[in-house]
Amino acid sequence: MTAPETGRGIASYGGSFRILHVSTGNVCRSPITERLTRHALADRLGDPFTGGLIVESAGTWGHEGAPMETNAEAVLADFGADASGFKGRELLDEHVIRADLVLTATRDHRAQVISMGHSAGLRTFTLKEFTRLVRAIDPATLPDPDGGVVERARALVRAAAALRGWLLAPTAEADEVYDPYGAPLPFFRSVGDEINEALDPVVTALTGVRAEA
Repeated sequence: MTAPETGRGIASYGGSFRILHVSTGNVCRSPITERLTRHALADRLGDPFTGGLIVESAGTWGHEGAPMETNAEAVLADFGADASGFKGRELLDEHVIRADLVLTATRDHRAQVISMGHSAGLRTFTLKEFTRLVRAIDPATLPDPDGGVVERARALVRAAAALRGWLLAPTAEADEVYDPYGAPLPFFRSVGDEINEALDPVVTALTGVRAEA
């Protein structure tokens, strides 16, 4: 049975909200971002419950079934995040249709997702773009997370989309997370730190819970 379309894509069943992280091969940046997001949500909301938030990833040139890069696994280990069981995926229409929020590594990835259609424009951002917009949103204007983080997440995406034309990046490069594929571990770690820093305000806004100091 096919779910009815909404302005966000396919309607979420059972009070769920899908976050899709997108990079190129789905073996470096998007797996790191996916697993760091899951780790942060579990930390704030209580493992194994993440309040109906489902976190996935895919690649615009995804290596279907491939494991993540060894250096990406090492980065996740640094943060105490789980790298097990990961398999790369090629980005498909169904992934975009089902996603309530798409966060990409670069502007080119964002453009590729939007070019697929499915009313994706208002729910697709680069990760750093979304972080910048989220920082400008007053948490008091969002639904109380005690009433469920799914409605709060939906409101957050709507608020970010409304701000996009008013809060531009200081430089074109400011919204990019560069590809560490083939680079040594120290560069992977710098990318991991960059992703983790960008994710923190996003997860705080989604959950209403700040990371423990």
